[in-house]
Formats: sequence, structure tokens, C-alpha cells
Amino acid sequence: MIQVIVEIETQPGKRASYLKAFKENLPTVLTEKGCLEYNAFIDSEDFGPLKIAYGPDAIIIVEKWDTPDDLNAHAKAPHMLAYQAKVKEFVSKRVIHLLSLA
Repeated sequence: MIQVIVEIETQPGKRASYLKAFKENLPTVLTEKGCLEYNAFIDSEDFGPLKIAYGPDAIIIVEKWDTPDDLNAHAKAPHMLAYQAKVKEFVSKRVIHLLSLA
């Protein structure tokens, strides 16, 4: 299994626009071969002093894929290429972490 954590920092005030595009693409991604999880997260408001906030323009995407081949196919899928082009203008920074079970 491959775990993917993507840290997105949107342009100021563009998080809602990014999340709208993400949610439109989500049903298609969830039908892809090997997709075990694909969700977007934002800061929770309910954890008080334990919380270190990412900020109002941050999105964390959590993905799980069965195999590296499934993840590679996902990255090259036509709907993902269209999605990346659509959200490009909203993103100021993106960091991708690829993780394997220890």
C-alpha cells in the first residue's frame, strides 16, 4: 500500500475554489483501480491548544493506493490532468509525500 499526503497552500482566498474542483473530481477518482482512500482535509476548529493550524488557505489531501502502478496510473489519468490544469491557478505551493508502511 502507498500512502500519499499532499500539502496544498492555495492563493489567498482560493481554498473554496480549489475544494469545489476537488469535490467535482472526487467521484471519478474513487472509482479508479487501487484507490483505497482519497479525501481533502482542512484545519479542525475543535482541538484547542493541542492544535497547530495549517492556516486558512491550506488543504491536506490524504490518499491510499493499493500499488505503485495504481498511483502512477492515477497521476496520468485524463481526468487528473484536466483537474490539475483547472486548479493550477489556485495553488501557491504543493508538497507531495509518498509513504510506505514501516
